[in-house]
Amino acid sequence: MTEREKASRPEDLTRLFVERANAKDAEGLALLYEEDAVMAYPPGSRTVGRAAIRELWARLLPRMPRFEPEAPLPTLVSGDLALTSTPPRDGAGARAQVVRRQPDGTWLRVLDQPEFTRPAD
Repeated sequence: MTEREKASRPEDLTRLFVERANAKDAEGLALLYEEDAVMAYPPGSRTVGRAAIRELWARLLPRMPRFEPEAPLPTLVSGDLALTSTPPRDGAGARAQVVRRQPDGTWLRVLDQPEFTRPAD
């Protein structure tokens, strides 16, 4: 197995996510998350833990279209925690992640909300 690039900055996680999703690399995607991370996906549910996140992406990636990079909004950092976010290209909603600095100085996702949508009026 080759060594995968790690996120040296919180913002790297979004780029690495897009690269690995486009490579259909479910294992590589899962490695962007802490062992007990929580992802609010599929919509209306939660996927808990790196193993479950890997299984989810292994099922979904073969049917998903190519991901396009999205410019990140400014990252908010407090010590070893950071909030990253991107506005989707289609202008609908937002994406946000809480990430944590690891003992080796790299960053991993702890909480991932890949789709926010406006509530119905």
